[in-house]
Amino acid sequence: MADKRWEKVAIIGSGMGGLAAAIDLARQGFEVHVFDRQAAPGGKIRQLPVGASLIDAGPTVLTMRFVFEQLLADAGTSLEAEVGVKKAEILARHAWPDGTDLDLFADVERSADAIGRFAGSGEAQGYRRFCAASRSVFEMLRDTYITADKPDAFALTKRIGLSRVSAMFRLRPFETLWQALGSFFGDIRLRQLFGRYATYCGSSPFEASATLMLVAHVEQDGVFLVEGGMQALAVSMAGLGERLGVRFHMASPVREISLTNGQVSGLVLANGERFACDAVISNADVNALATGQLGMRAATALPMTSRLVRSLSAMTFAIEAETSGFALTRHNVFFSQDYKREFDALFGTGTMPGDPTIYVCAQDRDDLGRRIDHDATSAAGSARERLFVILNAPSNGDTHTYSEAEISRCQDQMQSILTGHGLMVKNAQSEATTPTDFNRLFPATGGALYGQASHGWMSAFQRPAARTRIKGLYLASGSAHPGPGVPMATLSGRLAARSLVQDCASTPKFRPAGIFGGMSTG
Repeated sequence: MADKRWEKVAIIGSGMGGLAAAIDLARQGFEVHVFDRQAAPGGKIRQLPVGASLIDAGPTVLTMRFVFEQLLADAGTSLEAEVGVKKAEILARHAWPDGTDLDLFADVERSADAIGRFAGSGEAQGYRRFCAASRSVFEMLRDTYITADKPDAFALTKRIGLSRVSAMFRLRPFETLWQALGSFFGDIRLRQLFGRYATYCGSSPFEASATLMLVAHVEQDGVFLVEGGMQALAVSMAGLGERLGVRFHMASPVREISLTNGQVSGLVLANGERFACDAVISNADVNALATGQLGMRAATALPMTSRLVRSLSAMTFAIEAETSGFALTRHNVFFSQDYKREFDALFGTGTMPGDPTIYVCAQDRDDLGRRIDHDATSAAGSARERLFVILNAPSNGDTHTYSEAEISRCQDQMQSILTGHGLMVKNAQSEATTPTDFNRLFPATGGALYGQASHGWMSAFQRPAARTRIKGLYLASGSAHPGPGVPMATLSGRLAARSLVQDCASTPKFRPAGIFGGMSTG
């Protein structure tokens, strides 16, 4: 049994980090309470009702399966037992304004052959070298950075090994992703395709570190389709938490983290109710904490993130419609004519680009483009299908209110671009979400969906770690270490839980429970 000062833990937010932390702590005997302002678990994983359907309107890609397998195995279950997953054969279909298109496959050689037909044998060879480089970067950082406590630059060098300092230069930390891609690909379209991985962290390929090439290996290692959509993953994790004894308090926003003698003593809810606890894990954006959204005393836990380094936001459209023409697969990307101009608008002038890249998730299709059986979330037996469309947007949702006229212009622009690629979207019903809406959902972010942008080689060391300056207060979320994305946010929750358990174990009366596996302590 834990010492009484540490036996009750409150978690603010039921995003993937909060859910992972709740599972890890509950299975080790802690009394865990999760508070969330929303009515359903998942955080950025959410659904919107449109027409006769429920449409996933958040993250759409599941990667790094090992993260979830380890989490669930430690809790005595398995990913297969909790939710249905299928490995995609086609990772995504990509199209350009010149009328060309290219599929990337789970098999490297199959993708290389496709690239060879698309752009020539030299580019196919460049792709093979790029895959080897991205794998090397991922393997070097997996246990030393991604799944480990946050290091500084010196500690990372020490973890990798002073005898392998030369190997660290393979990380290419002082090059941008766009510059590094130029050493593998001469075809600008391929640089666009792999440069887009910077946007997975809400960043620009022209400013993000080349280290982000590791995303290519993450996808190559497996993109998985979740039966019932990504919301099913969040619901299953919440269900597991409940079986372990976690108590969820949904539609219960937190107003303040209470401190007594400089350490956490509880929460004050928006309705004035007080909840006493021994420790708190904040699964909110770190800037929400730093700007006093959870109380000014708790704001001293960490410095505020500068508005100048915010990551991207998005303009999204959840659509139920009839489609024809372009052969959609599950994941589809329609690239802009001028990638540099697109990011100059997003990060330079802070405006919506005139010619945006468009991502379309066709949620009623499998990875091969075949229509799959409808379930309760969609219009059963209908010729209509569910689409989730994302346009990158600046994170100005706290300084600019997107009007209906602006939203309509973006939607018309999106429709025109898709039509130019041969994709007809007819009789559509849609629900838009703007940076203004995302700032409302995630306060103090301006709508930034990934914390701070990953610009420059030092950005990896600027995300806060799980521990804060305040005793008993810990951080989890895509805005904390190790970074954004569903698996990374999940890891942040595990790191927060582990830090809490370790701190409890250092108190004289605590008998430590087993630390969850699969996580390097560095």
